Amino acid sequence: MTSSFRSFVVLAEMRTGSNLLEATLNGIRGVTCHGEAFNPYMMGWPDKDELAGITRAEREADPLPLLERLTDRPGHLPGFRYFHDHDPRVFDAIMQDRRCAKIVLTRNPLDSYVSTRLAWETNQWKLNENETPIPAAITYDGAEFRENLTAIERFQSKVMHWLQVTGQTGFWLGYEDLRDADVMTGLVHWLGRTDIPRVEPASDQVPQNPRELSEKVTNFHEMQADLQTLDPFMLRRIPNFEPRRGPSVPSFSAVDAGRGLLFMPVRGGAGVALRDWMAGLGQVSGDFTQTSLRQWKRGHPGHRSFSVLRHPLDRAWAAFGQVLTDAPTDLRATLRDLHRVDLPDPVAPDALDPDEQIRIFGQFLAFLKRNLNGQTTLPTHPGWASQSEVIAGFARFASPDMLIREERLSEEMEMLARAVGLPDIDTSALQMASLPDHLRDRALIKAAKAAYIRDYVAFGFEDPESS
Repeated sequence: MTSSFRSFVVLAEMRTGSNLLEATLNGIRGVTCHGEAFNPYMMGWPDKDELAGITRAEREADPLPLLERLTDRPGHLPGFRYFHDHDPRVFDAIMQDRRCAKIVLTRNPLDSYVSTRLAWETNQWKLNENETPIPAAITYDGAEFRENLTAIERFQSKVMHWLQVTGQTGFWLGYEDLRDADVMTGLVHWLGRTDIPRVEPASDQVPQNPRELSEKVTNFHEMQADLQTLDPFMLRRIPNFEPRRGPSVPSFSAVDAGRGLLFMPVRGGAGVALRDWMAGLGQVSGDFTQTSLRQWKRGHPGHRSFSVLRHPLDRAWAAFGQVLTDAPTDLRATLRDLHRVDLPDPVAPDALDPDEQIRIFGQFLAFLKRNLNGQTTLPTHPGWASQSEVIAGFARFASPDMLIREERLSEEMEMLARAVGLPDIDTSALQMASLPDHLRDRALIKAAKAAYIRDYVAFGFEDPESS
């Protein structure tokens, strides 16, 4: 046997036909599929606590020796089945191993769900031609199905991503392919066994429930109605072309007062006022690295971290004010010449008359929409990046304990201060200035929502009352 593969993995889910595929592969000399080798509840197959000389307890302590034991068999082609809820500690090692062939087996997820529920109801997981299927029907549970569907989609996306970033190719199979001799022959040839002229699917297993879904689901009409609420084509998806952001740890500020407060600022928000307020509690630390911040966290058990959300219209106005007063010459020229933002010479926003503020700010909001959608060559500045992406960046290191709306900053900081052992703290200095009334213009509100629709959806922002 000559092949670039030394092993294989069947990436599948329950009731996708993986038992039949395993039986077909095990019928080939020199090929062995070791069942669900990394299922946390069994060793390959039910009622087994040992596989390849390794016990379940040993696998629990470290699964990698079992992975190596199964796949290191020169002159033989071993493999196993791996589902989304199997031991996650081996997934990266499997996907990084270019000599491990990836067989991706899928099935209509509704069929898989119904089949799985029927198997649990009857405890009949396989059926041969001498056995009688146990008649049964299940009650469809919409929440359960959607949870299962989400897990499968997440796993398949993860597999696809790994194959792409590592430059590998999987062999994709559908449930209906498993009884097609031509497809099985193609699979075995792809695995390197071109010495076998033809592969017949295993014949010792038969379909368990070859009935219409309406006969297998007691609340079939209710199921149909629920499935209509799903959005398989993601028609309501909000496209996101904004660059991913990092955790921005150096921008964080901490104070040791009480059990410790850690501020994770969103640029363009209440940063200066909050740091000044924290300085009144004690010495403020900053310029953290991820290592030094972990040390601070360890040294302050019971600390709390927080970030502050500002309404997108208010935050865009703050970004516009910074562009008006402090933007570099090149940026101003690019905004003016390419993006049709009629910036005057550097000037404070309130030096412009209200009509000019509305006109130029509206142009700036139109630019922000294009910029956040990846339609400009200019990078997305942290001061106008979407808050949902900034918070997602934080989460790549640590999520804040609390997200505070700016309009409730004073009240909620009192609550947070009490949580770290600081009662009777004065937060009156944290009242933020409101947006000028003339900027609550209907056109500006609409433009801000168009630019920051992800933030409106993610955080439930409401439109301010228009003037």
